[in-house]
Amino acid sequence: MTADEASAEFHAFFERHHAGLARLARLLTGEADAADDLAADAMVALWHRWDKVRGADHPLACARGTVAGLARVRIRGAIREKRRVLLFRSRRPERTGDPDMAAVLDVRAALARLPFRKRSCVVLRHAFDLSENETAQALGISVGTVRSRTSKGMAELQRLIGTRADGRLPGSRSRSRSRSR
Repeated sequence: MTADEASAEFHAFFERHHAGLARLARLLTGEADAADDLAADAMVALWHRWDKVRGADHPLACARGTVAGLARVRIRGAIREKRRVLLFRSRRPERTGDPDMAAVLDVRAALARLPFRKRSCVVLRHAFDLSENETAQALGISVGTVRSRTSKGMAELQRLIGTRADGRLPGSRSRSRSRSR
């Protein structure tokens, strides 16, 4: 089969089944907004292995399985995100005195310049006072990765804003409790 014939065959498959796959995605995830995206992502995955899929006994079953797998990944991600939100909400905020607003603004600006992965580790460790284990759990990464990203992030922050006298971020809690619980 030529590339043009395979493309035409896939296009016909897409036209015939995309709407049904989007409905399946909506029913699996309960998210109307995500349904078309999941169906489209499934179609892209199918196109990349179209030679194998079209040779299957039931290509539509392969497509449905792909949608189900993508929906499962999306649902798991949503569950992890809800757990992270609950973790943060469960922590009681500590009352602080009047912070040095200029320092707070400097830190916020510097944090915004950090890559997201480093920023998330620094914020969770120092602003939310999570342990390395708690941070690793919240982000779904290893403790060693938390250590590395936090260290590199703090070094970059120090370079951007200079060393603070007490070594803490403005508004962060006391560093006296054990860090590696």
